[in-house]
Amino acid sequence: MTEDHLSALLGLAEAKKDNKGWHNTAEGRHITFYVGHEGGTLTIGRVEAIKRDGDLAVLRTVKGETFVVALVDAFAGHVDAAPKQAR
Repeated sequence: MTEDHLSALLGLAEAKKDNKGWHNTAEGRHITFYVGHEGGTLTIGRVEAIKRDGDLAVLRTVKGETFVVALVDAFAGHVDAAPKQAR
């Protein structure tokens, strides 16, 4: 995943950077990352915060799970739709 690709995902998720370096997604928005290496794949869903550490990305899910992945192995991502507004 390129820096531009990651930046686009963070923008779509309306992520804001905090003072600890975490990009926190907007309320109700989550990112799913698709990672692959040597034929193995991993889907990391409901990511609410992302922090860069050199060539790595630290991903935190809504469950509090933390994943560390090489950005070069992340090949796609998608952002959940924004929550619907009450009428």
